[in-house]
Amino acid sequence: MKKLISCLLAGLMIIGALTACSNTNATTTASNNNKLSVVCTIFPEYDWVREILGSHGDNGEVTMLLDNGVDLHSYQPTADDIIKISNSDMFIYVGGESDLWVEDALKEAKNKDMVVINLLEVLGDTVKEEEVVEGMESEEEAEDGSEDGPEYDEHVWLSLKNAKTYCNYIASKLGEIDSANAADYSANADAYGKKLDQLDESYQQAVDSAKQNTVLFGDRFPFRYLADDYGLTYYAAFVGCSAETEASFETIAFLSKKVDELGLGTVLTIEGAKHKIAETIVQNTKDKNQTVRTMDSMQSTTSKDAESGTTYLSIMQTNLEVLKDALN
Repeated sequence: MKKLISCLLAGLMIIGALTACSNTNATTTASNNNKLSVVCTIFPEYDWVREILGSHGDNGEVTMLLDNGVDLHSYQPTADDIIKISNSDMFIYVGGESDLWVEDALKEAKNKDMVVINLLEVLGDTVKEEEVVEGMESEEEAEDGSEDGPEYDEHVWLSLKNAKTYCNYIASKLGEIDSANAADYSANADAYGKKLDQLDESYQQAVDSAKQNTVLFGDRFPFRYLADDYGLTYYAAFVGCSAETEASFETIAFLSKKVDELGLGTVLTIEGAKHKIAETIVQNTKDKNQTVRTMDSMQSTTSKDAESGTTYLSIMQTNLEVLKDALN
């Protein structure tokens, strides 16, 4: 698979080289204007960078690659994406299995002084491995029966504590690139960190005062970091990075029984148009009257949403309100 990705990227670079001569992309224009160019893969990174830039935002060009609702786990870069990365001053990505393409893309970087931030690497030993809990659909094994190394849970941005760590780190690296404004970046990260702390405290208070300490997802479960932050127990149909879309009868039956055993009034899902599994779980409970509600993992948030006022904090605040409902 990695060899195939390398071949595809090589092809993209050839196409990109041919088209770059005749097309001027936004990042190249920004570089020519001596603007700070930052390329991010996902929305949380994009929003954090904009918060840290603050009043210097007009002097920066911030690009989000996954900007059309494509899920992190199925994204593949275009030739234009590779060129934007190649010319950037800073590139921020998640790391893990979903970003295997990055290694080859960085080999083609034109800016040899580019600062590269891998979110998983920043967390170091505190990164969590994917966890299969009771009743969860098992992942399909490799066709040859071989076992790869540990698979890490990539959804590190869904912890407010992690977010504060990332913002401080990003601010320090932006300060290294643009030393003239380093103090402002640090101050902006500190101010934003206080907002993250306040919301973090609200989450802890909500969990401490709740009737339940268990959530149940009729979907993938990308909220492992959030659950661990506040000592929540969870059940779910799939692990966070699963590509599965259909749950077995056994999984549905187990989760429906858990809803009844725990007296849960809410079955949770993540963002997306279809919530068939969650609805099927409800229909197989005793009372069949549970509410299906959505927690947003920010895997389909776009820059257009940002232009309309959506922020990392606003989504996490909405998630808190949904969580309160699910725990009471």
